[in-house]
Amino acid sequence: MATDLAINRENRFARKNYFYPDLPKGYQISQFELPIAEHGRLEIEVEGRKKTIGITRAHMEEDAGKLVHDDLEPNSYVDLNRTGTPLLEIVSEPDLRSPEEAVAYLKKLHSIVRYLDICDGNMQEGSFRCDANISLRPQGQEELGTRTELKNMNSFRNVQLALEYEERRQRDILLDGGSVTQATLLWNPDANRTEAMRGKEEAHDYRYFPDPDLVPIHIDEEWIERVQAGLPELAGERQQRFIDALGLPEDVAAILTSSRDLADFFEQVCAVYDNPKKVSNFIATELLREYSPEQINDCPVSAQQLAALLQMVEKKTISGKIAKTVFADMLQSGDDPEKIVKEKGLVQMSDEGELVAIVREIIEANPEQAQQFREGKTKVMGFFVGQLMQKTKGKANPQMANKLFAQELK
Repeated sequence: MATDLAINRENRFARKNYFYPDLPKGYQISQFELPIAEHGRLEIEVEGRKKTIGITRAHMEEDAGKLVHDDLEPNSYVDLNRTGTPLLEIVSEPDLRSPEEAVAYLKKLHSIVRYLDICDGNMQEGSFRCDANISLRPQGQEELGTRTELKNMNSFRNVQLALEYEERRQRDILLDGGSVTQATLLWNPDANRTEAMRGKEEAHDYRYFPDPDLVPIHIDEEWIERVQAGLPELAGERQQRFIDALGLPEDVAAILTSSRDLADFFEQVCAVYDNPKKVSNFIATELLREYSPEQINDCPVSAQQLAALLQMVEKKTISGKIAKTVFADMLQSGDDPEKIVKEKGLVQMSDEGELVAIVREIIEANPEQAQQFREGKTKVMGFFVGQLMQKTKGKANPQMANKLFAQELK
């Protein structure tokens, strides 16, 4: 539904027959002529250009095993731990025209499966995997060229590197008058090259036929309506809302919605402290320095605690600079900001009488800079405020500091 796929009310499982060490029973349960969904689309954006990529189908099948190759000895091993695990395979139309578009498409799909809570999207652990087919053809020719399939790519970066390498390899073959051999290739990230795995099969090679042990599946309208009603707001929609309703810049909105957990966290903070721009700035500069958008649930600081910290800055209880120090302590201890500020005596100094005495002391100790200010060199104000912050250990109210220095220097 999130990719505009048409759901087939009747779909069935098939047997995909092939002989390979990762499939000991000789066939894989999959779907062929009647998949669960087909004819969808996904919009991507690359360098400011939007493009629609067609989705051929999405179907269920069982996972196969995994071959493990040992470089130190001439043996390969078969890991059957994931064999039989259900997986969702999504097949795209040949609409992608560059490695950059392929990565943008994958990232958009990755965002969707994460937002829908289908899986954690961890490519290193195999939760989200990609097989990429690539072919070249002379400009203007309608018929697609001979394709190769790339496997063993466990990051978006490796997908791009593998496609770029294979693009160069096929180009060189074709420009030399040769022909590309259809094959399945492995990406070797250590050597930065593709390596032959096996010849590439066509659909008829698998001798698909309906699985005689599994009945056809009927999907009823009530279930479809229930799922449709429960669809969450996806990343693209949420990003646009953050721009239109909250006034956030496009790049900031894109970062905040890159992970559903991060977007939820941001909105939870805003529900308590209603200042989206200040919240987004603090998250972008301080929180995301320590945690990636995908790791936000590992952060010991809750949305309510962060909102309380920003409220203390708003009320001038602490300065923005002190807030960063307090936040660092919160990341270590998980304590509330009020507790840390109280225990460490970090409450902002806003008593005018108390600050005037220190301001006068600083001016008297620095007559040369005072004279420069009186001669119109106002940039020296930064020096004076810095001295005050040093003496008060960052606790002086910056706005009051500027006002008092200007007043006393005159």
